[in-house]
Amino acid sequence: MSATTGTLRGVTAPLPRRALRSAGAVFAGLLAIVVLSTATDAVLHATGVYPPFPQRMADSLFVLAAAYRVVYGVGAGYVTARLAPRSPTAHALALGGVGVVLSTAGAVAMGAYGPAWYSLANVAIALPCAWAGARLHARRAR
Repeated sequence: MSATTGTLRGVTAPLPRRALRSAGAVFAGLLAIVVLSTATDAVLHATGVYPPFPQRMADSLFVLAAAYRVVYGVGAGYVTARLAPRSPTAHALALGGVGVVLSTAGAVAMGAYGPAWYSLANVAIALPCAWAGARLHARRAR
């Protein structure tokens, strides 16, 4: 294998193209979770399930938010694994790592707007959800 090409299932592809596909797979998973979470939040605010934006939600509503974020996190891990050019689990875990970093930043920036357990839960679920999505992909691929 040379420094500029790699072999994937007998097909030679330039490494920069594979790197772009890898980054694209992780980005697609990130985009999926951000869009789904934001859209669900907006619908729940618009329908009155969640209070208007500046008003703090009850802790029980944060349980609901955490629940659908788990589902969306698994789905995003699946999307990333499905789109990965190779090593689907590694790509999904990269997404989980990005989720840990972004969730930590969100916990620091938005910690006063919700209970501490919710911020910590978002950090804690990022890697396990991404891994579960990769496992789901591996099971379906068999």
